[in-house]
Amino acid sequence: MAYYQKHLSFVAFLLLIVNLHGEHSMAKEVVPVGVVLDLNSTVGGVAKRCMSMALSDFYAVNDDYNTRLALLTMDSGNEVIAVASAALDLMKNEEVHAIIGPQTSAQAKFVIELGRKAQVPIISFSVTSPSLSPAQNPFFIRTSQDDSAEVKAIAAIVKAYGWREIVLICEDTDYGNGLIPYLMDAFEEFGTRVPYKSVIPPSSNNNKIAKEIKNLNETNARIFLVHMTASLGSKLFVLANNAGMMREGYAWIITTGLSALVDRLDPKVKESMQGVLGLRPYIPRSKQLEDFKRRWKRNLTSSKPNVKITGLNLFGLRAYDTAWALAMAVEKAGIMHSGFLKKNASKSNVDLAALGISETGQTLLDTILTTEFQGLSGKFHLIKGQLEPSAFEILNLIGKTQRIIGYWTEQTGLSQELDDIDEVAYSISKVGLKQPIWPGDTTNEPAKLRIGVPVTKGFDEFLKVEWDPRTDKPIISGFSHDVFLAVLEALPFPLPYEFIPFMNKDRQSAGTYDELIYQIKLQKYDAVVGDTTIVADRSLYVDFTLPYSESGVSMVVLVKDEEKNNFWIFLKPLSLDLWLTTGAAFVFTGLVIWVLEHRVNSEFRGPLDQQLGMIFWFSFSTLVFAHRERMVNNWSRFVMIIWFFVVLILTQSYTASLASMLTIQRLQPTFFDVKEIKRNGYFVGYQNHSFVKGLLIKQLNFNESQLKPYSTPEEYHEALFIGINNGGVAAIFDEIPYIKLFLAKYSSKYTMVGPTYKTDGFGFDCSCVSSGLPTRIFFSPTHFEGNP
Repeated sequence: MAYYQKHLSFVAFLLLIVNLHGEHSMAKEVVPVGVVLDLNSTVGGVAKRCMSMALSDFYAVNDDYNTRLALLTMDSGNEVIAVASAALDLMKNEEVHAIIGPQTSAQAKFVIELGRKAQVPIISFSVTSPSLSPAQNPFFIRTSQDDSAEVKAIAAIVKAYGWREIVLICEDTDYGNGLIPYLMDAFEEFGTRVPYKSVIPPSSNNNKIAKEIKNLNETNARIFLVHMTASLGSKLFVLANNAGMMREGYAWIITTGLSALVDRLDPKVKESMQGVLGLRPYIPRSKQLEDFKRRWKRNLTSSKPNVKITGLNLFGLRAYDTAWALAMAVEKAGIMHSGFLKKNASKSNVDLAALGISETGQTLLDTILTTEFQGLSGKFHLIKGQLEPSAFEILNLIGKTQRIIGYWTEQTGLSQELDDIDEVAYSISKVGLKQPIWPGDTTNEPAKLRIGVPVTKGFDEFLKVEWDPRTDKPIISGFSHDVFLAVLEALPFPLPYEFIPFMNKDRQSAGTYDELIYQIKLQKYDAVVGDTTIVADRSLYVDFTLPYSESGVSMVVLVKDEEKNNFWIFLKPLSLDLWLTTGAAFVFTGLVIWVLEHRVNSEFRGPLDQQLGMIFWFSFSTLVFAHRERMVNNWSRFVMIIWFFVVLILTQSYTASLASMLTIQRLQPTFFDVKEIKRNGYFVGYQNHSFVKGLLIKQLNFNESQLKPYSTPEEYHEALFIGINNGGVAAIFDEIPYIKLFLAKYSSKYTMVGPTYKTDGFGFDCSCVSSGLPTRIFFSPTHFEGNP
């Protein structure tokens, strides 16, 4: 067959037995076992040699055993059909009791089905896809951990560094696709988004991979998880490095499939993987392992002195343990002179219908599942048909070397040392790991949130940018800055960030607030923190948080006081109409009393001029109860009761109003509404670089020539105080938070008048694209009510 080669024929079995055990060994039961591997691959070549050494070591220790495994190795290549044909040939024609292999998940699917039909255990040390489960395939044994075992370790790293967005890059095979659902579920538990999944076929050439890398770069993603085999992963990292995606600000994580073979990668590939983090199962150190490594190196050097030494890898060690476990199980199961129940009558090597059923398959399967020992790769203990999960080590690729920065176990989480069981130190935090070297040869954490901040002259109560004289780095302070830090403290995850002032080379503002916010769309900033107002036009290209300040635009004007120094101020408590009505009431009341008392009371009689004087005098004298005339008519007395009540109300109201005018300064705005200002063509001011300029022109219909920009509260004060006749302005238009700050400083001279033009208040602006960190932080406005 073109796809495979028989390395040991029946004659070779006998020669091997004679060489190993001499004449005495001829009495041993030879148990044929099939091996299906791609011998030209990194995994297959090493695994074949490791299994051969395993059997030599095993029978050297257990010379008294009655059974001897004979490995029938088929070089199947990497084609699925060739693998299936090789496995079928081994079962049908060689009647093997078990098959070790194949290497990949795609190849294993059909072979596992053949094993179920023939009841021949299929034992794989390299098939790790969770889609192939021993629980669903009774004659499938996995002597390794499936890929889902490392999902929690990956999630712990992602959570520890606070990455809220991560891009998955997988190969388009059963191996690559099988892990995606597990990763998605794990990230969803603590809120990490996967905005993009890149699935690359293993047959892709460099052009196709480069095109996909370009697409990844355009997403502005910074955090990547790569789940690929070594052959495809090598191409990916070289091309990613060429595309500038292995520099500072990026983070890459690789899974076991690539991490376990990183030693075998080409030096150029290793150089491209500078700063990558990787996970692989932890292999405990042991005397047995060290001795095997020495013999491995010595055997290769002596047999092929001119050939570069092939390094051991995780799969080779597990192949060694697999062969050891199978030899132990065959002896324990007592397999002697067994074969297939239904013999094959067909002469075809690939006749599936003629496949028999192994007599010892179920017994051998049960025995392997209960086999336990301490192997080269760690404890060999199968749970539900696959290797018991163990600890993972986290490695950091630095140039051509590897540095272990920590470990992860189910019980303790992340840690710097595996034997430390302090749960506090092992909490899911980056403190649990040693400092890694990130891409770009830096210790600065990747994917920091780039936060733009405005550089302004005035109103630095909201945001102030200063410069440290020693480090020459910006120092940010102010209300908006404090709100941002308060929210960070409330977040359940860390959020690395850096403030970047929006300035020119002279450290002055580089433009308007609109231009500052537009930098998010240009991907120069991931967010903007400052006194930026939520405006509909800006929402077209950025996301805003909920507002954290009072909203609206109003105007502030100068006030005048004309009451306190007025000579006629005593007339101000009552209006003219009330004064006239009160005077008429005095005269009318006096006239009524005179009419009622004139006939019966002599005090109300006399000359005409005297009677007229009494009519006017009597009512006024009652204000201070100074009247001397005695009333005898009951109706007069009734009228006086009503009059006294009216007088009491008038005097009390007048006294209170006059006292208020004399003690409290009566301030009146110089202008009451916008229409008066526009009608007279007066100048108005606004805050420089603010969106208010556009509101004045588009919504209030001011001519741009009437507008004057100002930056500080002091400039506001000067422009309003000198007035419209001396080059000043009639009013200043600004947002209510700024106006309140201005009035807090100059409250006695100015006031806020006119309608409030509605806005949505201050909010933080965020990018809509992925950067590996959270791009939306929401605030409740009720948390920050009141004056800043």
